[in-house]
Amino acid sequence: MAQGRKTRLVVCLSPEERRDLESWQRSKTIRSSLQRRARAILLLADGCSVSEAARRLGTRRKFVYLWVGRFLERRLDGLGDKPGRGRKPFFPYGGRHPRREARL
Repeated sequence: MAQGRKTRLVVCLSPEERRDLESWQRSKTIRSSLQRRARAILLLADGCSVSEAARRLGTRRKFVYLWVGRFLERRLDGLGDKPGRGRKPFFPYGGRHPRREARL
C-alpha cells in the first residue's frame, strides 16, 4: 500500500507527552476534537504520513497539517481550541435574564 508523500514535519514526543496523548485518546470524558487531534499526533509520531493519518481520522490533510503545526509550536497546549470559538452564551454570567429575576 502506498504510504503517501513524506513530510518535513517531524513529531518527536517525550514519554510524558505520549502518555498524555494516549490517555486523551482513551478518555470517555474529553471532547472528541481533542481525541482526534491526539490521534493525529500519535500517528505522525509513529511514522505515518499526513495523508494516511487524515484518511484514518476521516478528515482532510489541511487539518492534520494545522494540528501538527500548532503542536510543534506550543506542544500539548496547542491542541486545544483557540479562545473565542463557538457560540457565545445567551444569558449574562449571573445565570438568569434580569427580567426573569424581577418576576421571581
